[in-house]
Amino acid sequence: MAPRTTRPVGTPTRGTTHPNRLRRMDRWIAAVHGPALRRSPEPPLAVDLGYGAAPWTAVELLARLRTADPRTRLYGVEIEPARVEAARPYEHEGLSFLHGGFEVPVPGRAALVRAANVLRQYDEEQVAAVWERLCARLAPGGLLVEGTCDEIGRRHVWVALGPDGPRTVTFATRLGSLDRPSDLAERLPKALIHRNVPGEPVHAFLRDFDRAWAAAAPYASLGARQRWIRSVRDLAADWPLTDGPRRWRQGEVTVRWEALAPRA
Repeated sequence: MAPRTTRPVGTPTRGTTHPNRLRRMDRWIAAVHGPALRRSPEPPLAVDLGYGAAPWTAVELLARLRTADPRTRLYGVEIEPARVEAARPYEHEGLSFLHGGFEVPVPGRAALVRAANVLRQYDEEQVAAVWERLCARLAPGGLLVEGTCDEIGRRHVWVALGPDGPRTVTFATRLGSLDRPSDLAERLPKALIHRNVPGEPVHAFLRDFDRAWAAAAPYASLGARQRWIRSVRDLAADWPLTDGPRRWRQGEVTVRWEALAPRA
């Protein structure tokens, strides 16, 4: 059991949530982290941290994780007691709700902690300490996924971290809604959103992505998906991507963290 403090660590979020808002992140987690869940000798423990005013995201995350490993258990953790009480009727086998914050007061260590749209309200200088605290609650081989999306989940950017720290950044979008890849800049996680300025790696990445998108304009006649795939193939010549066409077809691209990390 995680050590308890006199009060949960953190501050309440706005609580905005909608069904299927986090579907892109959920599907990526199930596809990419699913093998690690299945290798766990014990039923994997997952945490939806800061699920908001309604428990939809926790319910959906468990359902999607169970496509990867039916043994998965999930705790929704919220810092607002009223939100926890409102979620109680949705509890069932494998799904529980707890009052807590960044201390993650769950039994044992988590195979997965997801914190979506939680750090948006914090200062950039606070992010590293929160990441470190959450990563300390991970089991060996565990994953922390922290990021931001729009209100209906069309555009989403997240950082994946292990017990050793940040590993990758994933950009995901509904391709039919995209004018150019840099539209995703407004959904950069807190660690990167203020770094989208000349001289910073994430700005250079989005600049190059826009150029590749423009060069792939002839592929638009085949659909936005084919244009995206062609753009990402060109991008891979200069940036360390970690995924391939199977994920690109979903409107995703994942880059090594060290390529986009803030210079400071």
